[in-house]
Amino acid sequence: MTRDEAQTELCWQEKREARFQRWLSAPGVKFINAEAEQSYKARVNRIVDAIRLREPDRVPCFLPAGTFPAFYGGINIYKAMSDGEAMKQAWRKFLRDFDNDVLVPPIPTSARADALLQNKARKSPGNGLPENASMSQYVEGEYMKADEYDALIEDPSDFFLRTYLPRVMGAFQGFDRLIPFRYAFGLPGIFLEPAALPEVQAAFQKIVDYGKEMMKAAAASAQIISEGQAMGFPLEWGGGAHAPFDLLGDTLRGTRGILTDMHRRPDKLHEAMEVCVAWIVESALRRANLSGRPLIFMALHKGDDAHMSGKQFETFYWPYLKRVILGLVNEGCVPLLFAEGIYNSRLEVIKDLPKASVIWWFDRTDMAAAKHILGDTACLAGNVPTSLMCTGTPTQVKECCRQLIEICGKGGGYILTGGAQVHYTPCVADNLHAMMEVAKEFGVYKRAVARSS
Repeated sequence: MTRDEAQTELCWQEKREARFQRWLSAPGVKFINAEAEQSYKARVNRIVDAIRLREPDRVPCFLPAGTFPAFYGGINIYKAMSDGEAMKQAWRKFLRDFDNDVLVPPIPTSARADALLQNKARKSPGNGLPENASMSQYVEGEYMKADEYDALIEDPSDFFLRTYLPRVMGAFQGFDRLIPFRYAFGLPGIFLEPAALPEVQAAFQKIVDYGKEMMKAAAASAQIISEGQAMGFPLEWGGGAHAPFDLLGDTLRGTRGILTDMHRRPDKLHEAMEVCVAWIVESALRRANLSGRPLIFMALHKGDDAHMSGKQFETFYWPYLKRVILGLVNEGCVPLLFAEGIYNSRLEVIKDLPKASVIWWFDRTDMAAAKHILGDTACLAGNVPTSLMCTGTPTQVKECCRQLIEICGKGGGYILTGGAQVHYTPCVADNLHAMMEVAKEFGVYKRAVARSS
């Protein structure tokens, strides 16, 4: 790099500012009126201020609505995945009736598309679960054997295409008859030789059929997203990423397998996670660049206090997760780190990140401790209990939210939301309204109001 190039290279804060401005400008959104545009910008600025550890006009509130809009609209998940018009009507009702600082997006798939995949790693309503099930269920399995680390490390794309896909999805069983891409260099036509086999033809036909079904689902989802943004609700995530340990443990080895690997084959586990870091970052950046939104959602599944010791966390989990986080931060993105479970013993370790660069969304972590240790370093979010949202009264929800704002909201840097997403019980609607009411009534920053007046 020349000196001139080094001087013109943007720092991560400048890159992030450009992403914030693109998010704020909402290119392509046609607002229904000037008030909707003003509301959109107020919501984005509110979130951005919280990320920057500044006091916004009030505490941002992300209603943890999950798939609740479907049930609120009088249908269930299977119906929403099967009938695009019914799904749109349900989400429109939710958009009309609930204020929120972000847009709750529709379900991005269809029941028919799910059925075509024959996905062994995921059960959904109508496909492995009863049609009235309130959510999908992921099914861990040993989709990569303990002696296959070298195959993954040496050629991840080939392992994914010819080994992982046929194992995890019935639609791709013919792909185990393909040849590695690398064999086709110089003679690209030989890659297509297996296309003469009936099982390979059947697999590609299912891909075509899946694509047609997903086009219908994507069109319905895109319409609601467009309408929601036009009403002034910004989309939250610009993409998704994984902790390398979780990518291997959730997707390939399963919990039992990867916990065993920490003891029996730690070197291979480290080597595989090393390989994963770069393409996790590259994939997330691709999605963020396409979407124009800076927040990258990361669900952290196996790093909590219950899954591994502190030493294991610092050896196997955090070093690789931190590199993914920094890879995203350095390109101007904001990792939204959903720390599932309890992270009480991890707080001092995870503080080691650039100031005001991430959002730590906690599930059941002690929020007073989190504010004390991380409050001057990172924006915090969470952790209204899902059980309270599903079974409590509005009064109880309001008191819980008020306490969280009092503990975590001081000085800014806090987003009120649930410890996890809720789905449906008869009291969820009233409790979601109660959560937003507290944000508006108790979460107002008096200094911010005075400064703007």
